[in-house]
Amino acid sequence: MAAEAQFHVLAVDDSVIDRKLIERLLKTSSYQVTAVDSGSKALGFLGIHEDEENNEASIHSVSPNHDDDDHHQDVDISLIITDYCMPEMTGYDLLRKIKESKSLKDIPVVIMSSDNIPSRINRCLEEGAEEFFLKPVQVSDVNKLKSHLLKGKAKESQPNINKRNIMEEMSSPDRTITNYGGLENV
Repeated sequence: MAAEAQFHVLAVDDSVIDRKLIERLLKTSSYQVTAVDSGSKALGFLGIHEDEENNEASIHSVSPNHDDDDHHQDVDISLIITDYCMPEMTGYDLLRKIKESKSLKDIPVVIMSSDNIPSRINRCLEEGAEEFFLKPVQVSDVNKLKSHLLKGKAKESQPNINKRNIMEEMSSPDRTITNYGGLENV
């Protein structure tokens, strides 16, 4: 358990009840948790702010002469778990903004939703989500996060390890939806 305490998870959900549930599940598993209620607050916490006039994301206080990694050392997020259905910015939109960011793209992202809509699930997985959990999230789901957290740490030395190994490492996908070579497994 002590080794897991080093992992910091950013939980994003507009529902107070769901946010408290995921926060409690993660803390019970010894993860450090920061919980926010919107995609824009998540991006702000990560150091990315949206330019409201032209709706483009930009990293504030980073000049071309600074390394992005230096800017994000104080916010060491190991994994982001986000609800899909949120007002203003969906979990899918948040996922895309994270994967478009040079400094954040290697952070594993997990999407969760009450709705089992195959086209939505596949779109999230194709865009780079590690997993898609159906709500309510349970302890068995949280237990599956550890492999993604460890892969996220190893990603710096082995790029694309998540995509190569995800199909081999998944077990008991009864509540988790993962994309296997274009085929959906529920």
